[in-house]
Amino acid sequence: MSILNIVAREILDSRGNPTVEVDLHTEKGLFRAAVPSGASTGIYEALELRDGDKSRYKGKGVLKAVAHINDTIGPALTQSEVSVMEQEKLDNMMIEMDGTENKSQFGANAILGVSLAICKAGAAEKGVPLYRHIADLAGNTELVLPVPAFNVINGGSHAGNKLAMQEFMVLPVGAESFREALRVGAELYQTLRGVIREKYGQDATNVGDEASEFYRDGKYDLDFKSPPNPDRHISAEELSEIYQSFVNDYPVVSIEDPFDQDDWPAWTQLTASVGIQVVGDDLTVTNPRRIEKAVEERACNCLLLKVNQIGSENGWGVMVSHRSGETEDTFIADLVVGLCTGQIKTGAPCRSERLAKYNQLMRIEEELGDQARFAGHNFRNPSAL
Repeated sequence: MSILNIVAREILDSRGNPTVEVDLHTEKGLFRAAVPSGASTGIYEALELRDGDKSRYKGKGVLKAVAHINDTIGPALTQSEVSVMEQEKLDNMMIEMDGTENKSQFGANAILGVSLAICKAGAAEKGVPLYRHIADLAGNTELVLPVPAFNVINGGSHAGNKLAMQEFMVLPVGAESFREALRVGAELYQTLRGVIREKYGQDATNVGDEASEFYRDGKYDLDFKSPPNPDRHISAEELSEIYQSFVNDYPVVSIEDPFDQDDWPAWTQLTASVGIQVVGDDLTVTNPRRIEKAVEERACNCLLLKVNQIGSENGWGVMVSHRSGETEDTFIADLVVGLCTGQIKTGAPCRSERLAKYNQLMRIEEELGDQARFAGHNFRNPSAL
C-alpha cells in the first residue's frame, strides 16, 4: 500500500520545546509519529534542524523541518508510489534527497518523523503489531522484553544540583518479568523520593552529565557548576580510579559516557579493566563511523541507540534510549522488543511521556502471554536466553 499523503506540524515536547510531528495517510488510515530531542548532545550527532529565529521559542522552532516534509519529502514519497512495506527503500530515498552525512539538509528530525510513521503504517499494512514488524525488518525471530534502566537521580546539565554525574540508574536484573521490574523500579523511586524529600526538602526531588559535559583542556572538572578552578581538575587516570572504586564498592553493572567523546585512550583502558558494561552515547551517537572506530579501539562494549541520531555486531550490547525532550509517542517500546536488545533507558517511572513507554511494554508482555521472555540477568546478551 503506497502513501496517500504526509502532513507535518510543529508540536511541543516534554520540556516545552518545539519538535516535529508527522501524520502519514494510507488506505489503512492515519499513522502518527512524534520526534524526541536531547538536552545533552554529542558533537558528532545527526543535525537536529532548528529555525534559529530568536523571536519564536528562543530560536528552537522547527518550522524549517516541517516545511521540508510538507514541501519536499512528502510529495516525493507520495509520487513514488512505493509501498510502506518497503521501509529501507523509502528511508534511502529520503537520505539520498538530503545528500549529507549528518542529515543537515532536511534535518534528522524531519527524516526520522517520516520514517517512524512509515514503520507504523507498514505494520498496519502487514496486519501485525509494530514490534513484530520491526523484528521482521531486523531479521529477528526472537522477541525479548527489556530490563528497564530507571534514571532515579539526575545531575549534570539535566539538573539544578551540583552533581557532576548526569544520571544514576537502577536496573532490576533480578526480576522475573518486565511487569515485576517496573514495580521494583517504581517502589524504589517512590521510596528514594521520600528519603530525599525528608532530608533535603521538596526542591531536591524535582524531576530533571555525561563526562563530555565536564571535560576541560584534557582534564575533568567534577565541580564544573562552580566558578572555574584548574586546581580542581583531575586526569583521566584519576577519574578512572574513581569509577573503579564505584564498581568495587557497589553492585554497579553499567557506566555510560565515562569520559569525553574524543578521549579514546581513557575509554579503552577503562573498558579493558572494569569488567562491566561500558556504554557509548556521546562517544558513538549512533554514528556508523564512530561505532567502527569504537570497535577498533575497543573503547566500549555497549551502544546507546537513540532513534533521532544517525541511525549488533562484535559482541556489543545495545541499550535503546529515550531523549530528555520526549513525547507521548511509544515507538521505542516496540523498537526495543523487535530489535531484541534486552535493555531500555526511558527515564524514571514518573511523568506520562516516560510511563507511556513502560505501559506499552507491559501491554506487549501481556499480549505475548506464555511466549513473553524477560532479559533479566542476560540484559547484555538476550540471545543467550
